[in-house]
Amino acid sequence: MKGLSKSRYTAFCQCPKNLWLKVYRPEEATIDAGVEARFEQGNMVGDLAMGLFGDFVEVTAKNEDGSLNLAAMVEKTKQEMERGTENICEASFTYDRDHAVENVLLDSDKPLFHTWKESHYCAVDILRKNGDGWDIYEVKSSSFPEFDGQEAKLEKYAPDIAYQKWVLTQCGVKVKGTYLVCLNSDYVRCGELDLQKLFAVIDMKELVENEYQKVSSNVIRAVKIINRDKEPELDLSEHCAKPYKCAFLDYCKRQHGIPEDKPTVFDLYRMSFKKALDYYHNGQILFDDLSSVKLNDKQQMQIEATQTGREFINPDGIRKFLEKLTYPLYFLDFETMQDAVPQYDGAKVYAQITFQYSLHIKEMPDRIRVTDGPRPLRMKVGKHAIHKEYLAPSDGSDPRRALAEQLCKDIPKDACTLAYNKMFECGRIRELASLYPDLSDHLLNIADHIVDLIDPFRAGDYYVPAMGGSFSIKSVLPALFPDEPSLNYHNLDERCQNGGDAMTIFPRIKDMEPEEAAASREALLRYCELDTWAMVKVWEKLKEMAGII
Repeated sequence: MKGLSKSRYTAFCQCPKNLWLKVYRPEEATIDAGVEARFEQGNMVGDLAMGLFGDFVEVTAKNEDGSLNLAAMVEKTKQEMERGTENICEASFTYDRDHAVENVLLDSDKPLFHTWKESHYCAVDILRKNGDGWDIYEVKSSSFPEFDGQEAKLEKYAPDIAYQKWVLTQCGVKVKGTYLVCLNSDYVRCGELDLQKLFAVIDMKELVENEYQKVSSNVIRAVKIINRDKEPELDLSEHCAKPYKCAFLDYCKRQHGIPEDKPTVFDLYRMSFKKALDYYHNGQILFDDLSSVKLNDKQQMQIEATQTGREFINPDGIRKFLEKLTYPLYFLDFETMQDAVPQYDGAKVYAQITFQYSLHIKEMPDRIRVTDGPRPLRMKVGKHAIHKEYLAPSDGSDPRRALAEQLCKDIPKDACTLAYNKMFECGRIRELASLYPDLSDHLLNIADHIVDLIDPFRAGDYYVPAMGGSFSIKSVLPALFPDEPSLNYHNLDERCQNGGDAMTIFPRIKDMEPEEAAASREALLRYCELDTWAMVKVWEKLKEMAGII
């Protein structure tokens, strides 16, 4: 296809090189693990939005191999428009034109002109009849509060809609209105799904009109890019991460001499991409290049540790942290799923629905148990911890109430509970407390007594070079225990080796065959168990570094 589609046009608007790579070297893209899940969520939102304005006709047509039959979709759209159908979903249009572009060959100074037929295509999510014209409704699975009063955050959707308006206008369609349909995260589900409250409709007229003026020239430039034999030479800039992180960023970084096997300015702790670019453009890429740069304490520590191999350990700071803890210790980790469309009463869009937890409990290492005899019995508990776990049924029912009840049984009031990056666990517990007033007192008590195991690392009291500027458990654990296979997440069942896997797999289990469902549940249990056992091991390592036996 020599012309453009919506995705090609928006790729060009972000970066011409992005478009060229998308067409000719798609294998160089780095695909985020959560892309597929987000795509599925987007499809669900799009399907629901079709019914936003009542009855509709969807014109989607497919070939035998499952690919879209664009010609059939365009023809069906034309037929539905002639019938006066009020709402047409996936309304499809192609604008064909002959095009010529000048090309200078490498071995000649004589320009040649290449001519071909362009075919510019777009599908409108919802094309709605409006008097003697039509309105375009672009559906996104983003949530409304993100845009509330912030026009800058709406701008990234304007090129997409403006391109659609341009194609339709070239096809002789009178476009009267341009709108963005997104999720309204103020909506709380209660009973049946209410589409009118679930979706927010935003008038994009002004933003689209400003962007529309650029479309014709952008199309010409984009077509030239597609028909280039050579990859465009463009340096790294803010467009690599704005408005979206480019899938080809790693590829382009390699092209511009940024090594993958050495730490660079882009790997520094809490270094913004924009600031890292400033250093990059000054030729300050490797850690050795940053000696004259003023960095914060943790960034300086990261560089020194990397260059010298030094471990930064502050026993006094670690000891102060450990002194805050009281036995028995409860190590807690949650797993959640996140639905764009709320599935349960009391849930908002993109609510974190907690369906699982793991809990390791460490008693006092050496305690006294009074017996009936004249002497007390001194009992060693040993290195092992009690393990408890909860995984909700995989039948599609709301998992939260039963989980909250079991959590209250497993963690008593006033217990010292540890979580890693506790804001997540505290947030989920407070959400459960607001949902279930009869459990609220106990749940809030648990949340109020959670201590964050990340604190001594974030404070700089314990840092080793292998952490690579990150204090996440997935970075700290292998840095502290590089040679323990039992603590390696990659040795888990491949069905579930990270939180993204857990979030994705749980809602799918209800549709699996029994054997696969059982294996998936077991994979979830072992993954979550490792999360809390990892915390136990990290806590033990902290005690060792502080000289506490």
